[in-house]
Amino acid sequence: MKMTKKYFGTDGIRGTANRFPMTADMALKVAMSAAIVLKSERNGKHQNRVVIGKDTRLSGYMLEQAMAAGFTAMGLDVILVGPIPTPGIAMLTRSLRADMGVMISASHNPFQDNGIKFFGADGYKLSDELEVEIEAQIDKEITDKELPPPDQVGKAKRLEDATGRYIEYIKRSFPRGKSLEGLKVVVDCANGAAYKVAPQILWELEADVITIGNKPNGRNINDGYGATATQRLQTAVVDHGFDVGIALDGDADRLIVVDEKGTRIDGDQIMALLAVQSKNENMLNKDTVVATVMSNLGLEKFLETQNIKLLRTPVGDRHVVEAMREGDYNLGGEQSGHLVLSDFGTTGDGTLAALQVLSILKDSDKPSSEILSVFKPLPQVLKNVHYGSFKPLENKEILQEIEKAEKALANTGRMLVRLSGTEPVIRVMAEGEDQAFVESVVNDVCEMIEKLSKAS
Repeated sequence: MKMTKKYFGTDGIRGTANRFPMTADMALKVAMSAAIVLKSERNGKHQNRVVIGKDTRLSGYMLEQAMAAGFTAMGLDVILVGPIPTPGIAMLTRSLRADMGVMISASHNPFQDNGIKFFGADGYKLSDELEVEIEAQIDKEITDKELPPPDQVGKAKRLEDATGRYIEYIKRSFPRGKSLEGLKVVVDCANGAAYKVAPQILWELEADVITIGNKPNGRNINDGYGATATQRLQTAVVDHGFDVGIALDGDADRLIVVDEKGTRIDGDQIMALLAVQSKNENMLNKDTVVATVMSNLGLEKFLETQNIKLLRTPVGDRHVVEAMREGDYNLGGEQSGHLVLSDFGTTGDGTLAALQVLSILKDSDKPSSEILSVFKPLPQVLKNVHYGSFKPLENKEILQEIEKAEKALANTGRMLVRLSGTEPVIRVMAEGEDQAFVESVVNDVCEMIEKLSKAS
């Protein structure tokens, strides 16, 4: 049974900074509520320790301090680590034997937004069940009985070597005794959380590095840089004659790659590359890759030729990770660039995935354009339609139009229509062998949704 959540979306709580629910008082309440649920779940058997990290958004200062106040008010000690990639928080939560990790970030969203992501003591994102418990607590009044006495409030301190720990953790995923000497790499840090660590890791592994998007000012995260805006990276790679470019997003849990010709390589191609490499090394668990329903049908068809199964999940990297844990698979991800390599980490990590790609390039005498374009994607069209208070997937006419489109694509492609988990839009995606036909099918569905939503 699907649980309805009031505050948590597909990846934590998210919204416009300094507007509900991303206000300081809400962050305080969320932290206090999470602490109450945590204590209840652990039955007193806990370290009373929480790690809090953030990306480079201006509002991170406000939310970080509010959450630290909330946790310490409930008797938990707080370790503040400052700007660090989301996977760094997953790693540090385990490494520091903390009960919980918190990442303050809105990932690839613009600086005006911010969000709160929780990790459990095991480094995995909290389950839906725990998020529902925290939500229920948020809506309750916290009583004096739940507050610890004055001598049991928590304290907060900063961990000065957090980024150094993360750098060494990432480097350990790279083959021992190997370097990136001779490989020319442009790295785009999106003016985000990896602006220090990603270039440093590549430099320490002896790559020739040019860095862009590494001058955050609190307002320029993801602004024309990073995994969702790769034009500057594509231009830089070509203009400098470099071998490859890597783009991370604001919290560095996504990776998009650019080849020496300036061509953008998405998460589907990277998964295909890593899957074949892992299978050849007998390292791909159960010869299976986990991806979402958004991954291109071309990926699935290519993997079939390699005797590799593609297991699809709902959209969201947390669904990918859950399926990987349940089935004991070790490679998964999303077309958007979330790539999960569970032999090394518990969540998507753009920098870690980049090292695996660069290792393959280093071993080859071919240009990156030949290595990275693993399969030919089927034409794919995705459009977003705003629907307001209208409920498009409960409308009979729209459902009939979707069914009609699905039948039209049945033999050569597929259609996917879903509500966004982060904004009031419905996403209409189709793919097939004929680009023009796919576009017409998507347009027909979108036009009907727009028409009926305006009339409602």
